[in-house]
Amino acid sequence: MFDFLQGYDVLGAFWMTVKLTVISALGSLVWGTLLAGMRVSPVPLMRGFATFYVNTVRNIPLTVIIVFTSLGLADIFGVTMGASDDFKVQGFRLALLGLIAYHAAFVCEAVRSGINTVPVGQAEAARAIGLSFSQVLRIIILPQAFRAVITPLANVLIALTKNTTVAAAIGVAEAAALMKSMIENEAQTVAIGAVFAFGFVVLTLPTGLFLGWLGKRMAVKR
Repeated sequence: MFDFLQGYDVLGAFWMTVKLTVISALGSLVWGTLLAGMRVSPVPLMRGFATFYVNTVRNIPLTVIIVFTSLGLADIFGVTMGASDDFKVQGFRLALLGLIAYHAAFVCEAVRSGINTVPVGQAEAARAIGLSFSQVLRIIILPQAFRAVITPLANVLIALTKNTTVAAAIGVAEAAALMKSMIENEAQTVAIGAVFAFGFVVLTLPTGLFLGWLGKRMAVKR
């Protein structure tokens, strides 16, 4: 029934998807958290930069960003991400850059919404005892904010997993790229689509269920 899968590295393609997801998720979490800190910063320049970044990036299609990393950064400006002699590695790293830049904007807004749930009095009390803004954010605010936004961050992670398919636009050999190749060469179009749809369900459904459960367990009672 699944003889058409022979000769294709389906597991390898999904492994590439997993690597794109995990590394991009970590990068997006770090950059998105920094952006969230900037958005609530008392420094107007930092607030302005973060606001401009988030509002701009969120309104640009991911495909445009991914293609720009290849055609713009690599071809025009010569940015090779340290892999000038290996186009596969270069494409992978450029795809990571685009995915992180895009999804960090959504992580930022999720984290900022969590920051807004923390009572202002806690920050004021921390500043009153001499803590700096960065210390208040790191010690008092962010630990509570992350507990409040586990579920929204789970939604961003699930969207990121599905959005890794856009990396196929610049030649990254992930699941969507292999599916396209198989459809072009095999007759079982419906079966191929079902296999890859099932693969993405396997990747996203357990993640969503686990993080949803974790969000309920870690929610801050107010």
